[in-house]
Amino acid sequence: MIRTCSNYISVVLVLFFLSSCVSKKKIVYFQNGAIDQENVSNNYKTTFKADDLLEIIISAKDDEAVKPFNLSAVAFSNTTNNPIGTPQQQLYLIDSKGEIVLPILGNIKIGGLTKEQGISLIKDKLDPEYVKDPSVNIRITNFKITVLGDVIRPGVYNVPNERISIMEAIGLAGDLNISGVRDSIKVTREEGGVKKIYNVNLLSNEVFSSPVYYLQQNDLVYVKPNKAKMQSASYNQNTGLFVSIGSILISLLAILSR
Repeated sequence: MIRTCSNYISVVLVLFFLSSCVSKKKIVYFQNGAIDQENVSNNYKTTFKADDLLEIIISAKDDEAVKPFNLSAVAFSNTTNNPIGTPQQQLYLIDSKGEIVLPILGNIKIGGLTKEQGISLIKDKLDPEYVKDPSVNIRITNFKITVLGDVIRPGVYNVPNERISIMEAIGLAGDLNISGVRDSIKVTREEGGVKKIYNVNLLSNEVFSSPVYYLQQNDLVYVKPNKAKMQSASYNQNTGLFVSIGSILISLLAILSR
């Protein structure tokens, strides 16, 4: 009877550990499907959105003509009213209406436009009335993405070059943990004031043609843990103690059965 109980417990433990093993088919990236080159988009374009903080630099041959459009942000002392530190380029926040307020030009609706369209719009408003043949450069200073869930380093990451793919974002987060579900990555994005959720399968080469392969500012990437990890999270802190007691009981049963 004792031997039977010992064998039964051993079989249960073996089955438990086998069930916890993860198949490589659920881990290896890009293993299914062919890359559809016709649908792979390499022409990513930044689109301006509400709450983007823009650095706008305007230049031209006539330096005096562009000075009013390149204001500096200066901090002043509360006691002496003198400037503090090094002046920084003025930044412009896109409001909820998609507008910024530029010196002299006033309100300009830039939200929803690509960077190229925004540059063209500002040029048209400057030339020829204010500045002849101006050059306009726009940079989003608070371009960031968020990676959460079952990754090694979840967090918010700043992207200085305004271009990042979902694979690069996962790389910044240190890659997925083994328990991370790779075939159902969630990407949450705001489009036209509406939150949309996209599913991305990293096990398939179809990821390269996904509309969210290149992330946009403020995108949220979420990696769901697999069932085994979710179940293990529900166990209380005494699980380790119970396992130890179980091991001792098995050892005792094995000794007594001799």
